[in-house]
Amino acid sequence: MAVGVLGSLALLLGGGRGEVRDGTPNGRSTDRATGESTAASASRETVRTAPTATAATGAAPTSTPAVEVPSRGSGGFVTAHASGAKVGLGSRPLRYVVEVETGLDVSPAQAAHEIEGILGAPRGWTHDRSRAFQLVSQGQAHDLKVVIATPATADALCWAGGRLDTEGEYNCEIKSGVVVNLKRWVQGSPMFDGPIHDYRALIINHEMGHFLGFGHMTCPGPGRPAPVMMQQIKGLHGCVANAWPYDSSGHLVSGPPAP
Repeated sequence: MAVGVLGSLALLLGGGRGEVRDGTPNGRSTDRATGESTAASASRETVRTAPTATAATGAAPTSTPAVEVPSRGSGGFVTAHASGAKVGLGSRPLRYVVEVETGLDVSPAQAAHEIEGILGAPRGWTHDRSRAFQLVSQGQAHDLKVVIATPATADALCWAGGRLDTEGEYNCEIKSGVVVNLKRWVQGSPMFDGPIHDYRALIINHEMGHFLGFGHMTCPGPGRPAPVMMQQIKGLHGCVANAWPYDSSGHLVSGPPAP
């Protein structure tokens, strides 16, 4: 592990904690899969994603240019100079900052506002009137971080934060917040048929759901929407891919607890 990554870990993690939710040692949940390729990628890939749009949030960017996905990065981070109003009706919002590994083709401010839109969407976690979130800027007090990092750095953060083996492919939730693998942020998942912004919504809603205390769920039945807390990247098992905690009628999309 690079010295730069080790130095950043101390600042990012603030001490990890973990609960066994899915059989991972000391671990909080991850989106590890058996169905996706884990072959080593080239040191840099260029991926072009289509313009994004979604009916569930109004905060999707109008287009996403080509984004490079290095296998490893600097290990340093920049915090977005971006803030917003409280979203949701809860009396005490969870305040979060967004950090992006330095040197990536991802604007920290743009990513922060995209995440803000996801967390404030009508079908998002704030549909529960007891919940609220607020994006805060660099230097402001916060409760958690949402970090976007290269595969190697994401692996280092997830392992140090909860002994989670993300295999260069997946995301995780740790004590300090949410770690998003850049590869998933840019490429999405072959299991998810939809705009990249919607897959980003699934990442954020799934990992934030763990932060809120939700465990993994399984498919409730063929043809039904997959719960956002289902590890959809491992396969849909008859369900239909879904990025949102609540359906259009305002009901929580749930399923049996995962074994």
